Amino acid sequence: MNRWARWLADNGTARYQLSRKKGWDAFVHSAPRESFDVLTRTEMTRLSGEEREDYNEARMVWNANLPTIKTSQLTAAYSVIDQVLASGRRDGDKLRGSVVIDAEPGLGKTTIATRYARDFHRRAYRREGPVTLGGHQRLPVAFVPLSAGITLKGLNQQILRFYGHPAIDRASTSKLGALAVDCVTSCETRLVVLDDLHFVDFKHRNGIEVSNHLKGLANEMAATFVYVGVQLAEKRFFDEGQLGEQAAYAQTSRRATRCPVAPFAVDTDPGLRSWISLLRTLEGHIKLADAHEGMLVEQAKVLHRRTQGRIASLTNLIDRVCYLAIASGTETITPELIAATTIDNAGESAARTA
Repeated sequence: MNRWARWLADNGTARYQLSRKKGWDAFVHSAPRESFDVLTRTEMTRLSGEEREDYNEARMVWNANLPTIKTSQLTAAYSVIDQVLASGRRDGDKLRGSVVIDAEPGLGKTTIATRYARDFHRRAYRREGPVTLGGHQRLPVAFVPLSAGITLKGLNQQILRFYGHPAIDRASTSKLGALAVDCVTSCETRLVVLDDLHFVDFKHRNGIEVSNHLKGLANEMAATFVYVGVQLAEKRFFDEGQLGEQAAYAQTSRRATRCPVAPFAVDTDPGLRSWISLLRTLEGHIKLADAHEGMLVEQAKVLHRRTQGRIASLTNLIDRVCYLAIASGTETITPELIAATTIDNAGESAARTA
């Protein structure tokens, strides 16, 4: 096995299933990917066919896994979550607040939630160890993604599925809720991340039931909830589906703190500097034979027009333009390659109308 094949065996694409405790635990405790030196064009000519293939594959894996950068958006979101988590230190007989990461698609909401939760999880392990006093596996964080048309029973099942509870398919709805509380309590879970909350229709009967159940779980569980979703304010999450005067009595609006996330803007000097700083940091991660300082920064305006300042579209573009640079032998990022790169439909559509 050549060195690049060995690197891929140790550092290849990680297939984390964050919705299960085993996958979440693997994500939390994973070590950083081992870096390697970029070969020159001359050095690449000395590789055998298999070595060249594996070297290119290693670079594609590396380039596709860009680092999480401490942008102004991430810093602002962390600040909001930190403030809300201050109430997470309250004793179990007191109510805690919740965080709602609410924004348009493609702005890194789930990345913000999972990276914050991973740091939180690691700190709890460091301070308290992997096992509770009761002998249970300590799981400081539970990550629970929701699906379209989620019901009260489905929500409880998703929580239990994360913990791997055997009674998922045979307990009643009320029993499932009690088992979910037991899992959170036994594993001393302190942070529950509910992703894709926009799948809940809070104006529908099922959505209202889910909303009420979430309030009940927050009352029973000594944990802080982080909700992640798209346009939750417009979907009346905070108003619990109520309209008019009744909306003023919604408990969620008083208990939950909205954490918006904005796209990068380049129409102001601070915004442009922030965008360029992001691109400069990403440049330093990319492994191409002819990579050079400024290859992204020089295209800052074009990259913003193509992606509208949305981090998901930007990472899509960089993944793919790096692939084209390797596959074509260009070995750097050029305006021509950027123009030849196709990204997500929303990014392409918006770029055409800009």
